[in-house]
Parts: sequence; C-alpha cells; structure tokens
Amino acid sequence: MLIKTKYFGEIQIDEKQIIDFPEGIPGFQDDKQYIMIRDEDTDFTFFQSLKTEDLCFITLPPVLIVGDYGFDISKETVEKLELEKAEDVLVYSILNIPEDYKKMTANLKAPIVINIKNNKGTQELLDDDKLDLKHPVFKGEE
Repeated sequence: MLIKTKYFGEIQIDEKQIIDFPEGIPGFQDDKQYIMIRDEDTDFTFFQSLKTEDLCFITLPPVLIVGDYGFDISKETVEKLELEKAEDVLVYSILNIPEDYKKMTANLKAPIVINIKNNKGTQELLDDDKLDLKHPVFKGEE
C-alpha cells in the first residue's frame, strides 16, 4: 500500500503494520489508523496518520526520558486493546518540539499504548499528579 506523507514523501507500507486507534487520539478522533516509522539513527518514532498526510506525531519511549517511568494500565485499556501479557505492550510519549528544540517536552501523563499482537492502540490519560503533560526532555531545560 502506498501512502503520502508530508515529511517522508510517498512510502510503501505493509498493511500488517497499520495500528488501529478505534477512538482516534484525543483532538484527532477522525484519524484512526497510523503507521509507525522508526528513525534508524535516533530513538524517535513517528506516528504517521494514514488519513491526514500532514499529521505525524513524533514520539519517544518515556523510559528514555524518565528512567523509572511506569504505570498500571487501566482495566478499560487492557480490555479495549485485548492485552494478555505485559510483553505485548509498547509505550510512547508524544513530543512537543518548539523552534528551540532544546525546550522540547514530552507528554508523560497521556502515553500512547499499543498492543503489538493485534496492532491496536490508544492514548491513556493517567491519574498521576507526579507526571507532566510537558516534561522537559533535556535535563536543565526546566
């Protein structure tokens, strides 16, 4: 399948790689299918919408930002994604990258959660006051 993207041009994808977000991502509920594009030279992963050419979320695994990052996945998310084992879960934080990239922040409070067995995903809002919506990615940039 060939898709058009703003940042990567036209790319060929395998339909087995499509991740379904049945409810979309908050603020982007009409975009329900994404493809993960990994940057081989960095830890960044790009979530490219299949529907909207210029919608692409840049993400990082939150453990790369906060080493002890962890949370209990809600029962609702476990059921929604049909999760069976912790090993089947991938977690990403959406980044906000301003013009001065050194002020980049990560949304640790609402991670993207993916079941790699069935390619279903959701954005889970965590009820944890210790987690920030805009956590500085680079130390010393608070």
